[in-house]
Amino acid sequence: QVQLVESGGGLVQAGGSLRLSCVVSGRAFSPYGLAWFRQAPGKEREFVAAINKNGGIIYDANSVKGRFTISRDNAENTVYLQMNSLKPEDTAVYYCAVSSGGAASSKNFDYDYWGQGTQVTVSS
Repeated sequence: QVQLVESGGGLVQAGGSLRLSCVVSGRAFSPYGLAWFRQAPGKEREFVAAINKNGGIIYDANSVKGRFTISRDNAENTVYLQMNSLKPEDTAVYYCAVSSGGAASSKNFDYDYWGQGTQVTVSS
């Protein structure tokens, strides 16, 4: 059973930073593709960033590229999302996700396991 536990969310002022973490347990970590998605109130879940098993990275270019950085630590079974220059429109529940196939994808149906989410609130 694969389990994902996110942490690091909270309340921050616009322009501030947060670092989200997601610890993955249950199976070997290094072959996984990993991603962050987010869901704002009343909106569909949307892609933020992903990293494949070899370290290749994709971002949602329109909203977060240049401000957010995804990374992974295979020794710690953890994927991170460093978020800088936060804006009120970044307010959402952030979810990490695991792809057993190892790819980095922007499509939520490519992911097999999901965390429970961590709330990020950015005040203006």
